[in-house]
Amino acid sequence: MSVDATGRANAVPAAPGPLSGLLVADFSRILAGPYSTMLLADLGAEVVKVEGPGGDDTRTWQPPVREGVSTYYLGANRNKRSIALDLKDPGDVELARELSRRADVLVENFKPGGLARFGLDYDSVATANPGIVYASISGFGSGPGGAALPGYDLIVQAISGFMSLTGDPDGEPYRGGVALFDVMAGLHATIGILSALNHRHETGTGQHVEVNLLSSALSGLVNQTSAYVAGGVVPFRMGNSHPSLFPYEPLPCADGELIITAGNDGQFRKLCEVLGVPELVEDPRFRRNEDRTANRDALRPLLVERLRTRTKMEWFRDIIGAGVPCGPINTIDQGVAFAEEIGLDPVVTVGEGAAAIPSVRNPITFSATEASYRLPPPGLDEHGQELRRWLGSAEEESA
Repeated sequence: MSVDATGRANAVPAAPGPLSGLLVADFSRILAGPYSTMLLADLGAEVVKVEGPGGDDTRTWQPPVREGVSTYYLGANRNKRSIALDLKDPGDVELARELSRRADVLVENFKPGGLARFGLDYDSVATANPGIVYASISGFGSGPGGAALPGYDLIVQAISGFMSLTGDPDGEPYRGGVALFDVMAGLHATIGILSALNHRHETGTGQHVEVNLLSSALSGLVNQTSAYVAGGVVPFRMGNSHPSLFPYEPLPCADGELIITAGNDGQFRKLCEVLGVPELVEDPRFRRNEDRTANRDALRPLLVERLRTRTKMEWFRDIIGAGVPCGPINTIDQGVAFAEEIGLDPVVTVGEGAAAIPSVRNPITFSATEASYRLPPPGLDEHGQELRRWLGSAEEESA
């Protein structure tokens, strides 16, 4: 790596993509931060993953594994270079500060205020690098009531109210099958970073971007939180049913369940035509969406009676063909296979030869500046030697 006069983004090899030339210092671990920085890396940013001597926690989150490496870690860390820095070591702290001075973006998910003792908090970094876009991800914000609270996705699923909405009406609350608020906070952080970069483009100055899991959860619950804050209604568990739409849930066919989502009156009319019960459209109990929602207990058995006469895939083809959204309930492998079948090419290979890793494609498509898959997820300190030389080069040049 070479260093230019400013020591900034073009001191590292340029990668293809709309964010080519940006240098991201990634001081985050586990999921929300690493997911955000992986998306930035896919789009061309050069990401330096700073890990403690023990590495990212998710390196040990296994099974499952691929050749001894946690697939959890592999899922959020492609296109990055790793350097292990011990922030208890003064020399390593200086390298971390030099990285923050050169970076365009810094992402961290330490407890609020946790980096101040190393001179790596926003105020300290911005003093040396006024253009830095510094993104902090926490569980509950940096205010006095939330800063000390540990920020784990499962805790936020519970505290936000999400779990109260998930599960059978008479059963226990359930967590989601993925750390969805970590992912959502990572997406919100990415939006904040890109917005702050545009602001810097206009003004020349960076800023501090803060995201927390609880705020991301409350925002991401959209209609459910709106039901309370705008309507005074506290939502409750309804299993797979929707509070405002019907049919919008799994319905049993001859050999299993099919998700059917008739989201408007026109779709319901088409569904009834396919099922061979056009008379239901004119029934005053089912004429409008609000009627169907209020009378779902009467409508459901009438639809099920017809659906049970054929298999779910037979109905799937006919209902989709009529323009009504529906789909089978797949396992993950079936979901990947379906995406392949319809031409989405969901799996990419990152790296070459024995080191190549199958990975899930970045979901964004560009007409001119595609995502790229340059580096497999790095081993701990895999690029430490070259990064240490690069970070020490400014001092050597000034000597």
